[in-house]
Amino acid sequence: MFLYLFHGTLPEDPQLDNVYTLKDDKETLYLFEAAHPPDTSIDSRSAYQAIDSAGSLAGGFAVLNNIPVSEDGRAAFEERFLGRARRVEDMPGFSGIRVLRPLQGDTYVILTVWKDEESFKGWQESEAYNHAHQKRDTAQGITQQRPEIFARPSFVTTYRVTSPESGRGGSC
Repeated sequence: MFLYLFHGTLPEDPQLDNVYTLKDDKETLYLFEAAHPPDTSIDSRSAYQAIDSAGSLAGGFAVLNNIPVSEDGRAAFEERFLGRARRVEDMPGFSGIRVLRPLQGDTYVILTVWKDEESFKGWQESEAYNHAHQKRDTAQGITQQRPEIFARPSFVTTYRVTSPESGRGGSC
């Protein structure tokens, strides 16, 4: 599965159907998911391969955890996410998750989609979240054990899901 994220402007391409529109106070982000890479001239800097996924992109609130990973750290990083506890999938309001490997660049994206922001906050305050992140900043955590994996600090962006442009697809 492949996913494309476009910041600001959606390319004119007839293959881009079922495009999801995400907005925050500063920008609009367009998201397109496909089983196979489209035969198109879309800028590959916008392209990701989903190495893990569950659920759907239907929801009202999207969270993108952007994690820059060094070239040498990719295998360890991917192994960690492929071995995740998968408890998020059972949370109230959870819609979907995509673990996205960049086709260019170094920034992986962990995309989760929720019914609403309150559902996401419920996840952050849950025992399941604490379990999933229990080693995060400890001596047993990957950040401490293998700091060379991360090229730069990660950052999180959140978006409200809005109605799609007429004729351009669905809502996330």
